[in-house]
Amino acid sequence: MATSKFELRRNSFGKLILTTEEGEVFEGVSPVRAFPIQSPLMSISMVQGDGREVAWIDQLSDLSDDTKKLVLEELEGREFMPEIQQILDVTSFALPCTWKVLTDRGETEFVLKGDEDIRRIGGMSLLVTDNHGIQFLIRDMFSMDKHSRKILDRFL
Repeated sequence: MATSKFELRRNSFGKLILTTEEGEVFEGVSPVRAFPIQSPLMSISMVQGDGREVAWIDQLSDLSDDTKKLVLEELEGREFMPEIQQILDVTSFALPCTWKVLTDRGETEFVLKGDEDIRRIGGMSLLVTDNHGIQFLIRDMFSMDKHSRKILDRFL
């Protein structure tokens, strides 16, 4: 499916307004990633509040800079998934334990309750869920530093 031709802007209330090539107008649309972890910049659906798709984006790079900026702003406001860049310390290798990590949003600590809270996604990505349900992404566990990989090996 090719990227739909559309124009995107915000109204005075901050809601996204999508106008199709045919002139059809949809107010309050939201972008939804089809593959948020494996391909975050590809396969994005523009949907209405009821979930009905009104436009499709094959790749963000197909869009104008202004439209791309609006889509990314909206996604950032809806999605919260910090990326773990480094595991600084763990209180114990027995569960539950507290992890001290460095993310793309800064340093933080969280409690890991059980083994089931670390899920593999594809061949190299992991999704780590803390005791409050917040999900942290490890995009490529093999590219992490030696200390972080050693800790991960103990939990996987």
